[in-house]
Amino acid sequence: MASTAYRADFAEAAGDIGRADQLRRLRRLAKLARFMDTAVGIPGTRFRFGADALLGIVPIFGDATGAIIGLAIVNEGRRLGLPKRKIARMLYNLGLDATIGAVPLVGDAFDIFFKAHKRNIRVIMDHFALTENDL
Repeated sequence: MASTAYRADFAEAAGDIGRADQLRRLRRLAKLARFMDTAVGIPGTRFRFGADALLGIVPIFGDATGAIIGLAIVNEGRRLGLPKRKIARMLYNLGLDATIGAVPLVGDAFDIFFKAHKRNIRVIMDHFALTENDL
């Protein structure tokens, strides 16, 4: 089994992933971003928030957890073959979210409005010329 895993990693590193696998991975990332940024709606309003805003209530640990999950999305974008410029943009979004999100009260409100994970998914989808309907 180790040789199969090695071959899969080698093919992925060579940029040889299939379109179906690419879409599967993007769907998984989009679901994660939705959970982190817009999972819960406030009734009677258009405001939505997710686990990132809730985690941000817990000092240090919550913001760090949100940033680690965001890094997983950035890493998956890297593995899918995004150029360095787009990876840098994703890291900027994540860094801004983590930095301002760490400020008490202001950061909690910022997490509700900025939605770094959804922005990063949009960067990936734009790169592959996909829309939300494609996923």
